[in-house]
Amino acid sequence: MTPDLDTVREFFRLSPFMVDLGVEPTAVSAGRITTQLPLRQRHMQHTGQAHAGVMTALADHSMGAAAQTLAPEGHWVLTAELKTSALRPGRGERLVCEAHVLKAGRRISFTEAEVYAEQGGQRTLVMKASATMAIVAADA
Repeated sequence: MTPDLDTVREFFRLSPFMVDLGVEPTAVSAGRITTQLPLRQRHMQHTGQAHAGVMTALADHSMGAAAQTLAPEGHWVLTAELKTSALRPGRGERLVCEAHVLKAGRRISFTEAEVYAEQGGQRTLVMKASATMAIVAADA
């Protein structure tokens, strides 16, 4: 994938779940991506904070997209292993995810992400994530 913002936005539009959540890429470079999700009532737990599944989905897809920017043409990146650590409640106007590739390989890539809750321009780290991404031929 060409690591430009228009291409990555189209990549996100191909995922109905990301569209439904409202996730949007805001910055991209080779092996790196930043995404955001304006928080709405539908993203919340009964406790008034972002559901951990929402934060996890944001981190997972962002890490996959970061790895996809380095994948060879004709290949897709799929999550093989995912770990998240919720550090504090996700409360604010939006979630912002910064994801990057730690090590890109031919068959697997290692990625990390940080998810922040943003309120009034102030960011609070709410989740750390890491994932092993499998690189598979698109026709497989």
